[in-house]
Amino acid sequence: MNTNSWYTLDTTDAVISPSLLVFPKRIAHNIETMVHMAGGPENLRPHIKTHKNAEIIAMQMEKGITKFKCATIAEAELLANCNAPDILLAMQAVGANQNRYVQLVTTYPNLRFSTLVDNEVTATELGNIAEQNNITISLYIDLNVGMNRTGIAPEKEALELYQLIEEHKFLKIEGLHAYDGHLRNTDVTVRQSACDDVFKTVLELKDAILKAGLPEPILIAGGSPTFPFHCKRKNVISSPGTTLLWDAGYGDLFPEMNFLHAAVLFTRIISKPKAGILCFDLGHKSIAPEMDFPRVQFLTLKHGKQIKQSEEHLVVEYDDLKILNVGDAHYAIPKHICPTVAKYDSLLVVENNRIKTAWKVAARNQKLTI
Repeated sequence: MNTNSWYTLDTTDAVISPSLLVFPKRIAHNIETMVHMAGGPENLRPHIKTHKNAEIIAMQMEKGITKFKCATIAEAELLANCNAPDILLAMQAVGANQNRYVQLVTTYPNLRFSTLVDNEVTATELGNIAEQNNITISLYIDLNVGMNRTGIAPEKEALELYQLIEEHKFLKIEGLHAYDGHLRNTDVTVRQSACDDVFKTVLELKDAILKAGLPEPILIAGGSPTFPFHCKRKNVISSPGTTLLWDAGYGDLFPEMNFLHAAVLFTRIISKPKAGILCFDLGHKSIAPEMDFPRVQFLTLKHGKQIKQSEEHLVVEYDDLKILNVGDAHYAIPKHICPTVAKYDSLLVVENNRIKTAWKVAARNQKLTI
């Protein structure tokens, strides 16, 4: 009988460190939890930026999910190669990416594509390119609901943009997209209240659209932190992403969510340069480095303080000088899984404490073929 913890490997002799391990049973649990919370797969449009992986896309499609969201042309092409029926490029296409987007749409004519705009200039540019290629481009308006990263405020100008798109011969207005990733209060009640307040502005814009006699918009809302609230709304499509693999960052912030950590970093001690100091092969190139320490949550160190990181090294203060040796294997949950995945060519698939295969991180680069 195997007595190892769920994340440990029976044998590590041939395992390169660092590596990123994934656990299909836990991913399946997270997909099933998403579907259950949303009241059915038809109410979901999960983001693939977290995993960028064909096998995980297939797992979702097996559970009835047909609508997906992505951040790059490469991710959209990956979805198309997986025959995902409905693909939203949730990044406003500018410059060369506009022609790449058109090439994508025309290369896969049997799939449904859409993308985002937040201003009249870009909408007009896309309309011109659509006319030149004799196609129709489907658009959602990206709303700025407080994150102040992208989007247009859900006010009069958004209504005017909606009308401009509706009246354009080569554009089709689909609806409204509202990402509220700035809402991360650990108190569920406070976070839900803030989410509801923000979403009121989206509903007010929807009402204004209907009063103007324009087509009713499809509403896409939220990410992982507000998924528990948006998934309960009628006629709203939720679009979580981190929920598929989960990470220590969201796990610590939102312990009430019933998602499992499904990605684990495998690392080794590569040096003990002085008493009380351990060095792991987890540098900037191996984990997301943009947050404060700790940048990983060790599963195999009961205590320890992460104090320094460089390109290849993570330095940890540790006060037990006896049991840890250079070369010892350790396991850690990334604080931020999405950019961590992008640092690996492949994910090592673990079943019953053994590596069974590897899944390619197919869309980790900006370009596949298009």
